[in-house]
Amino acid sequence: MIDLFAGCGGMTSGFAAAGGYRQAMAVEWDLHAAATYAANFGEDHIRWSDIAAVPDDAIPEVDVIVGGPPCQGFSNLGSKDVDDPRNSLWREYLRFVRRARPAVFVIENVDRFLASTEFALLQAETEGYELSYGILLAADFGVPQRRRRTIVIGSRIGRIPLPTPTHARERWHTVGDVLRGLPEQPLTTSLPGSVVEFFGRELPGPFKSPELHIGRNPTPMSLERYRHIPPGGGRFDLPVELLPRCWREKKTGTTDVMGRMRWDQPSLTIRTEFYKPEKGRYLHPQWEPGEDGHRVDRPITHLEAARLQSFPDDFEWCGSKISVARQIGNAVPPGLARAIAEHLKVYLAGAAAGAHGCRLCG
Repeated sequence: MIDLFAGCGGMTSGFAAAGGYRQAMAVEWDLHAAATYAANFGEDHIRWSDIAAVPDDAIPEVDVIVGGPPCQGFSNLGSKDVDDPRNSLWREYLRFVRRARPAVFVIENVDRFLASTEFALLQAETEGYELSYGILLAADFGVPQRRRRTIVIGSRIGRIPLPTPTHARERWHTVGDVLRGLPEQPLTTSLPGSVVEFFGRELPGPFKSPELHIGRNPTPMSLERYRHIPPGGGRFDLPVELLPRCWREKKTGTTDVMGRMRWDQPSLTIRTEFYKPEKGRYLHPQWEPGEDGHRVDRPITHLEAARLQSFPDDFEWCGSKISVARQIGNAVPPGLARAIAEHLKVYLAGAAAGAHGCRLCG
C-alpha cells in the first residue's frame, strides 16, 4: 500500500492493525508528522516531501493507495475552473493512482467534500475505476467519537460498497470507555526533553503516548467559567458576568464552545486545538452538581485526545506540543481505518483468487 498525505500515520496504523498490508511508500510534507510516522512504521519507506516533488519513476505499483488530499475549494461550489491551483493536491493523488495502478484506492476527507467542485472533477477523472462514496461516522466503527468523514472507494476489481457499521448506537464506545482510570490532574505542562533524529534533522521525541498526559495553566477567569459548565453544556450555561462581550452579543450558534464532554457518550470531533475549550466541547467530563461536587475543570490532554481518536497507547509521537496536537486532530482515526482495511481485504483476496490483476498475493 501507499499512504499519501500520511500525516502521523492514522490510516497506516489502522491498515497495519488489520494485517495483510505492507507499507511500500508514504508521503508527508510536514516534518514533525513525517517523523511521527517514521517512529512508528520505519523511516525507510516514508518520504518527507511535497507530493509534487515525487517523480513518477519513484512510484511503485501497489494494490492499495490511501490518503486524504487537502481540498480548500469547498465554499466555491460554483467554480468549474479546472486550473484552480487549489485542485493540485487531489490531482497529485490521482497521478499516483495512474502510475501505481492500484486495485483499490481510498480517499478520506471532510464531510462537505461530496458537495465540492473538486469531488465532481475527481469523478470525471477516475476512468477505469468504479466509485462508491458517502459519509461514515467514526462512532459506528468503534471509535469513541462522533466524527463524520467522507470516504471514497475507487475499485477496478468490481464495485466495492462502503463498509457497514460494526457498532450500533447502543454499542458505541464512549468517552468513559477510554478516559476512565487516567490521572485526573496531569503532573506536568511540558513534554519530556528527549530528542531524536529523522531525515537528518534533530526533533523533539519520540514520546510514548502516556507522556502526552500534559496539562495547561488556565487563568482564574477560565477556571471560574469551567466550573459552571455541566456535562453536555456549553457557553449558554455561563452567568452573564462571565461571558466575554463577543458571546454576550452572539445569542445563537456555536453551541459547542466551552462545552463539557459526557462520560456516557462519544466525544464530538477532535480537532487540532482540542486543548482550548473556547474552540469546542473539550472540557473533561467529570462534573457533579453542588458546591462540593467533584469536578475536573480542565480541557482534555493530548493523551486523552489521542485515545478519543483511537490511537493505541504504544504509539509514539514527535514534535512540539502544538505540532503533536495538530497531528492528533488531523489524523484519520485508526479504528475507522482498520474497519475500512478489513472490509477491503475480502474484495482484494477475491480479486487475487480470480486473477484480476491484484498484486496482493504476488
